[in-house]
Order: sequence, then structure tokens, then C-alpha cells
Amino acid sequence: MSRAPRLFLCCGLLLTLTGCAAYRPQPLHPVASVAAFRRRSLDDPGLRAFVARQMTLKPAQWPPARFDLPALTLAAFYFNPDLAQARAAAASAAAAIITAGEHPNPTVSLAPEYSEPLAQAPSPWTMGLSFDFPIETAHKRSDRIAQAQALTQAARLEVAQTAWQVRSRLRRALMEHLVARRERALWRRELAARAGLVQMLEHQLMAGQISVVEVDNARIALNQAQLALAAAQGQVLQTRATLAAAIGLPVSALKGLALDRGELDHLPAPQTILRGRLQQAGLLNRLDVRASLARYAAAEAALQLEVAKQYPDLDLGPGYQWDQGIDHYILGLTLEVPLLNQNQGPIAQARARRHQAAVAFRALQARVIGQLEEARASYLAAAVQLAQADRLLAIQEAAQRTIAHRLAAGQDDRLALLGAQVQTAVAARARLDALAQTQAALGALEDAVERPLAATPTKPLEVRP
Repeated sequence: MSRAPRLFLCCGLLLTLTGCAAYRPQPLHPVASVAAFRRRSLDDPGLRAFVARQMTLKPAQWPPARFDLPALTLAAFYFNPDLAQARAAAASAAAAIITAGEHPNPTVSLAPEYSEPLAQAPSPWTMGLSFDFPIETAHKRSDRIAQAQALTQAARLEVAQTAWQVRSRLRRALMEHLVARRERALWRRELAARAGLVQMLEHQLMAGQISVVEVDNARIALNQAQLALAAAQGQVLQTRATLAAAIGLPVSALKGLALDRGELDHLPAPQTILRGRLQQAGLLNRLDVRASLARYAAAEAALQLEVAKQYPDLDLGPGYQWDQGIDHYILGLTLEVPLLNQNQGPIAQARARRHQAAVAFRALQARVIGQLEEARASYLAAAVQLAQADRLLAIQEAAQRTIAHRLAAGQDDRLALLGAQVQTAVAARARLDALAQTQAALGALEDAVERPLAATPTKPLEVRP
């Protein structure tokens, strides 16, 4: 065999052996994963480093003395598995850009042939070596890259949307936990007042001043308050577990956690909730809207790619043949002739998918506008109810202070003060219910625009003794 076929063969072997990736196994160990989850805490060194990268904080400043929603959100962004899953999906989409940008590999064919030797032939062997170099036309590669880039942008926006959903679930869990803790404190105060009320009524019963029916009614109310306190205690435990799950921590990691209790009273003023500003923020800022636009761009690029596939690619096939001592050099050119198929089916499918993406985007816009209107109306209505509950609580607190002053002056008895304390606790719980509904409405409104809304402290809930 002459030097030419040997050279071709050596070059082909070198090209196939270079640039290979190595496989590295990464087995999963469920038992080790469970153990690692149980070791998680808000004092985790990895969390400290993550917070330091996100904020201009020194690691020694973490954890804070009291955790508020922003601090817990940072912890959830670090621990929550949903966000890690979204990041992995985005990384997979980004890897597709590499696939889209790759050129098709050439192929090599080696065809040795043995023939019965003739007397005049120098060798019975015929050796054929040919290459096939595919050449894409009509910018198909750039169209594939554009489609992969649009899908990657959509995946990255979905990571951001997942982060918002993590923050939304965390906010809801935090508010429910703060409400449960405050409700437990209110039931404790009401229970103390009702216990004192029953004790005084029992003294009056022994003195023959009242009937046994009044004492029994007071005892029934006391028993109901005890049951309500037990239920409130269970609600605190349940909401704490929900809060831990929203962060991505075991419940034990929240034991003794100091929370910013005043955060429950932070609400934006109703006059700042403007319809036009909300719609603009929702339609421009919402991540699902932007992701839908990215998916439409991907559908547009897919249609361009299918249109480009109407134009056939070229196959350049140089080769060499050594035929019984004679060298033959071959230059082959292959071109598909689109006589029976002009790729019209895939083009029609891609055009339909683009139309589907456009319809989905317009439908999403309509849903966003409706969701904004509904959430805004709910928040304004809840704010009105909260203002009314504030007024009723203020009236009851004023009445309780009046009775306390009269008692200090010897003009009233302690039974009247205990009754006022019970009524104040009832009004405070009604106000807490209104506050919880307003916070829930605020959460729905923030979800509609997918951004936090500026809040100012409202009147803190205090029940005077």
C-alpha cells in the first residue's frame, strides 16, 4: 500500500480519538441525603457564604438576631429543593446550546477487496478509502442556536419565577405562623380573664348574689377558651412545620427561632395601590409573561429552521482507491433533490406551534389583567374591614381604660374590668382575623405582579391588661 492511504487512515484515527469526554459516576445515596437534610440549620457555613455573596454582609453578621422575611428568603433560596431543581433544568437547557451549535461530523469508509490474482496483476488487493463531509446550507445551524438560546432564556426566567414562588410560599407560611402565635397569646389572655371572672362569680354564688346559671355559663365559656387555646397551640406547631418546609429545613432547625413579630403589621396604604401602575408592573415585570415571550421566540426560530430545511444540504465526499497497484483519486458530491418532499409537513407543524405560542401569550396577558383586578379589589376590601376592626378594637380598649380608671377611683368593681378584658380580647381576635385576611390578600396581590409591594407599619396589636 502506498503512503497516501496510510496517511488518510492515520488522520481518521487521530480525529476519532481526540476530544473525548470521560465518564465519572456520581451515585446517589438516599441514607446520606436524609442525614445531610437533618443536619441543616440557619447557622450553616454554606448559607453564611451564600448570604455574604448576595449582600454586603460579613459572615459574622449571620444569622441575625431576629429573622424577618428577607432573611428567611435568603435561607429558602439556599435550601429549597424546588429552586435547585429549576436551576438544574436551566443548566440542561443551556447545554442544548452546545448541541445546537455543533457541526455534523464527517464519516470515513474503508472498503478492502480481494480478487483472484491475475498473472499480470501486481497485487490481488483493492483498497478503497472515502470521506463524507456534510455541509449545512441556509443558516440551519444559526437557527438551531437561536431556538436553543430562546429556550434557555425561558428556562432562566422560570428559575426566577420559581424563586418568586418559593418566596411567596415562605411569606404565606411566615404570616400564618405569626398569626398562630399571636392568636395563642390572645387566647391565653382571654383565658386568664375568664378564669378570674369565674372565680369572682363563684364567690358571688356562695354569697347568694347570683344564680348558678350565670356561673355555669361562665364555666362553659372558660372551657371553650381552654379548648381554643389547645387548638391554637397545635396551630402554632403545624404552621412552624409548614414554615420549615417552605425554607427547606427540618423542623428542629426552627426551635427557638427569634422572628420579627412586627412584620405582621406591615401593610401598604390602600391609596398606593393604583390600578394603572399595577397593570404596568404586572404586564412588564411578571416572569411568566417574559418566559412566554421567550418561548414564542423559540417557536419563531423553529419555524425558520424548518423553512431552511427546504434547501438541501451538501455532502462532499473525497476518496482514494488503490486498485492493484494503480492510484485512483475521487471527488464526490451528493445533493438531495427535493422533488417529492419539500418539508411542507414540518413547516406546517412549526407554523402551528408558533401560532399556539402567540395564543398562549395573549391568553396569559388576559389572565394577568383579570388576576390583578381581582387581587386589587380583594386587598382594598380587606383593608376596609381591617380599618373597621381597628376602630372597634380602639373603642373597646377605650372602654376598658375607662373602667380601669373608675376601679382605681373606687367607682366600679373588678368584675366589670374582667368582663371588659374579655370583650377586648374578643375584639382583638376579630382584628387579628381581619389582619390575617388582609395579609393573605396582599400576598395574592404581590403574586399578581410578582414583586414585593412597599409596606408601612400599621398599628401593632396590643391588648391592655
